[in-house]
Order: sequence, then structure tokens, then C-alpha cells
Amino acid sequence: MALDRIVAAFFFVATPASAGDMPMAKIVEQNGCKGCNLVLRNLRGLYVIEADFAGATLREADFKGASLAGANFKGADLQRAEMEKTALVNANFARAKMRGVDLEKSNLSRANFKGADLRDADVMSATLDGADLSNTDLRNASFRRARAHNAQLTGVMARHTDFERIDATGADFSGAKMEWSDFDRSNLSGANLSQSVLKGLRLTSANLRKANLSGANLEDALLRRADFSGADLSGVRGLTQAQLNLACGNDETVLPRGFDIPECARHAEGEDVTN
Repeated sequence: MALDRIVAAFFFVATPASAGDMPMAKIVEQNGCKGCNLVLRNLRGLYVIEADFAGATLREADFKGASLAGANFKGADLQRAEMEKTALVNANFARAKMRGVDLEKSNLSRANFKGADLRDADVMSATLDGADLSNTDLRNASFRRARAHNAQLTGVMARHTDFERIDATGADFSGAKMEWSDFDRSNLSGANLSQSVLKGLRLTSANLRKANLSGANLEDALLRRADFSGADLSGVRGLTQAQLNLACGNDETVLPRGFDIPECARHAEGEDVTN
């Protein structure tokens, strides 16, 4: 074989990254593009079930409106990718680079984000029911108005993160580091925040009924109109009576010894909860 043919053959085999010009139909046919370079690629409306993009470079790719249930993005580079209104149920984003990704209004139910980097991500109004975000980096991300019923957020790093109005009923935030984040008007009923760092956290008008905050650090947290009815605050650190005076609870609220809390006047969601 001539030398130029050998070189050409080697180049073709060794550089799947040339897939940047691959037609979308080919990506559908081969069920994804594992390890490919698809930087800035327009993939709007792509429909593939269980597509494999593991290890792919997808920086600033546009997946808006795509349907990718069960897709594998493990270890992929999705920084600043556009994934708004994308169907990603059961998708795997483990250890993916997702800084600045746009996931607004996407369906991420039961998705796996273990160890992913979601700093500065836009996850506003997304659905994350049953999703696993254990040990993810969520610093400066926005989850405003998202829904995350029974989601796993154990050990997350979420400093200065916007969770305002999130519905995280039954979610597990145990051991999370969430200093100076915003949970105003959030629904954290039945959530587990035990042993979490909540220094400077905003919980104005938050629903924390039957939540577990045992051993959490609440130093400088703003608890104005927060409803702790039936919540467990045993062993909390950094708490003051002045903070509790702004909140409310009931006779089922578990408090550290020597503390008390005003009785909640109303219990309907969305209403003020203190007298």
C-alpha cells in the first residue's frame, strides 16, 4: 500500500472527532456518536432512544427540543450546551462536564448526574423527580421553580445556588454544603437535610414540614415565615432563638433543648405561616 494511503487510512480510523460534519441521520442510524467531536453542532429535535454519546465533546451543541430518553453522556463535555426543553428521562450524565449547560424546562426524571460538574447551569423549571445528583457541583446554578420529588442530592456542593420555589418534596440533601443559597418559597416537606451546611441559607416562606434537619448548621440562616411543623431540628448548630422567632412550628416540631418556636397559624400551602 502506498504511504499516502496508509497515512490517510490511519487518520480516518484514529479521528472519530471528524464526526462534526456527520449528518444527523447517520447519528440516528448508529444510535449516537460515542467519543465524537460535535462542538457547536446543531442537533435540534434529534430523536434517539438510548443514544450513546459517552466521552463525546459536545460543547455548545444545540439539542433544544431533542428526545433522548436513556441517553448515555457519561464523561461527556457538555459545557454551555443548549438542552432546553429536552426529554432526558433516565439519561446518564455521570462525571460529565456540564458547566453553564442550559437544561431549562427539560425532563430529567431519574437521570444520573453522579459526580457531574453543573456549575453555573440553568436548570430552571426542569423536572428532576427521582434524579441522582449525589456529589455533584451545583455552585451558582439555578434550579428556580424546578421539581425534584425524591431526588438524591447527598453531598452536593451548592454554594450561592438558586433553589427559589423548587419543589423538592422528599428529596435527600443530607451532608450537602449549601452556604448562602436561596430556598425562598421552596417546598422541602419531608426532605432530608441532616448534617448539611446551611450557613446563610434563605428559607423565607419555605415549607419544611416533617423535614429532617438534625445536626445541620443553620448559622445566619434566614427562617422568616418558614414552616417547621413536625420537623426534626435536634442537634442543629448555629441556631438562635431570634431565628426561630421568625419561623413557626407545632407540637410535633423537635427542637434543641431550651428553644421554642411560635405556633403556625395556617397550614395551607402558599399562605403566611406565622401569627
